[in-house]
Amino acid sequence: QVQLVESGGGLVQAGASLRLSCAASGRTFSRYGVVWFRQAPGNEREFVGGISRSGAITQYVNVVKGRFIISRDNARNTVYLQMNGLKPEDTAVYFCAAREEMAYLNRVRISSTDYADWGQGTQVTVSS
Repeated sequence: QVQLVESGGGLVQAGASLRLSCAASGRTFSRYGVVWFRQAPGNEREFVGGISRSGAITQYVNVVKGRFIISRDNARNTVYLQMNGLKPEDTAVYFCAAREEMAYLNRVRISSTDYADWGQGTQVTVSS
């Protein structure tokens, strides 16, 4: 298991940028694939993007492609979600989740049911 803590959320105007961080405990973080989900009030939790354990593979939901970038620093046990060109529809609680993966896995798991380890979430609010 790994413990995850998100940070970096806040209230911004449309068009602004935010960088979320997902800090993990443990010494084997480099073995974990990490994903970001978000959940707006009244909506189901949806996949935003993810990154493989090595950082070589990233995947994004279409509505954030070209605006959001996921990166990781395994030395700091941290994954980042850089969000640019924020829109009001990006308003949600953002969660990170992690799963230990085999090195040969060349994809990002995009189903929330694939992940047991979750952070507590950080609120992102984008005003128009």
